[in-house]
Amino acid sequence: MGFTVATAACGAAPEEDATNGDAPPVVAEAAATAATSRITWGKCPALAEGASRDPRLTCGTVKVPLDYRDPGGEKIEVAVSKLPAAKSRDRRGVLLLNPGGPALAGLDTPGVVAPTLPPSVLAAYDLVGFDPRGVGHSTPQSCGLDDPSLVGLFPYPAADGSITANVDHARADAERCAANAGEKLRYFTTANTARDMDRIRTALGEKKISYWGQSYGTYLGTVYESLFPEHADRVVLEGNVDPAKVWAHATDNWGKAMSERFPDAAKVAAAQHAALGLGSTVDEVTRKYLALADRLDRTPAPVPGTPLALTGPMLRTVTYSLLLHNESLPVLARFWKAAAGLADGTLSEADGQVLQQVFAAPPPTPGVPADNQATMFLALTCGDAQWPGNVDEYARRTAEDRAAWPLTAGMPANIWACAFWPEPVEEPVRVTGRGPRNTLILQNRRDNATPWEDGIGLYEALGKRAAFVGADNGGHYVYNQGSTCVDEATVTFLTTGRLPDKEVECADIAPR
Repeated sequence: MGFTVATAACGAAPEEDATNGDAPPVVAEAAATAATSRITWGKCPALAEGASRDPRLTCGTVKVPLDYRDPGGEKIEVAVSKLPAAKSRDRRGVLLLNPGGPALAGLDTPGVVAPTLPPSVLAAYDLVGFDPRGVGHSTPQSCGLDDPSLVGLFPYPAADGSITANVDHARADAERCAANAGEKLRYFTTANTARDMDRIRTALGEKKISYWGQSYGTYLGTVYESLFPEHADRVVLEGNVDPAKVWAHATDNWGKAMSERFPDAAKVAAAQHAALGLGSTVDEVTRKYLALADRLDRTPAPVPGTPLALTGPMLRTVTYSLLLHNESLPVLARFWKAAAGLADGTLSEADGQVLQQVFAAPPPTPGVPADNQATMFLALTCGDAQWPGNVDEYARRTAEDRAAWPLTAGMPANIWACAFWPEPVEEPVRVTGRGPRNTLILQNRRDNATPWEDGIGLYEALGKRAAFVGADNGGHYVYNQGSTCVDEATVTFLTTGRLPDKEVECADIAPR
């Protein structure tokens, strides 16, 4: 959601801007932070089968309070990783990374990001990753959910538009989390994750940290800067969440964004009409896709070699996921062909292999519950801010959204488990334009996960604190996606601190 659903600024004092009256006192927080011990670096946790890791990466843990209102109470562990800066006199400090999600693990993010960065940045910063609290190896949480996939989290209405089954599913998920994860899950929030980041800063021995957040990580970054403005150095935010919409309205622009992004994939399919048979124009491909989704809503198609049946929601969720990357658009077009063949009963061997590739379950990560990301996705989106609870209002909004944006079929306005979630432990952190000018916003024009309008919303919230670089590109990722204009602005900021004086529009997109 940003949601990858993936991958973050303000200057008022924490007691004024951060939280409600239940927030931890600033004096107590400062004293507790000062007591944070240094990290002991060593071997990183075991990977999932078949996964790889940068051999230079080392890992450790930081103990943090479960509840920052009780800094001396129960502690949890946050797993941290480090890829040291290249040996140089140019080292500036630490660049903390978050890949988004919500609830994506980040221990291996430094090794993923390092190959995309020039020597000047690698010499300036230790790249530091972390699994946010509750995620991965950081005291992982589990609700014991039956369906840990995005399909289970994105609530598409029934074929006739009814949300009755969604209401039942949302209530059941909320009840299961309450029963299995318990009261403590309420403290696994973005605000507390930001407080953990400052504990990481202290444990690293740094007066300030720079930060690069993508997708959900942009919200985490803005929260960190709002709580700890004096500790934030240079901040890069990529694929952005509007802090005014967290989280009940974070999907308000998804229907429009899908309508703007989908043609990029439809063009790829249309160019291969002779091989794929999906239509020779964007309009033809779109009509066939909508007809296929409706057909699968009514008659799911069993997927050979798996226990799955391809449904309309599954088709749409895979489409959403593959639209996040430009390089996956050809795979998406082949997936549509395979899905159509499956529904028609004419699935070829090659198309069957495409389906098996798309639906192959990732191998489990040792020590991490299967539903960990789904659990923490709910914990964050439901626990950061209060959601409306009126079921009839969700039904009305879903029907309107379904009519306006057929490609998303009403899902963005539908009911989530958050409608039945306990009240948050604190109000959302307030993001304002007060503070140093130290933030670079990177935003694609056609981003189906964090739409253009939401990037503009963040830019308006930060005001003069931020510079905005927009790219005439599709997908969820902006840096290292074929624009020299974007990449130079990012590297210049990280190495010199210079931000563009005015909004920058980058149109120099070249295929990678």
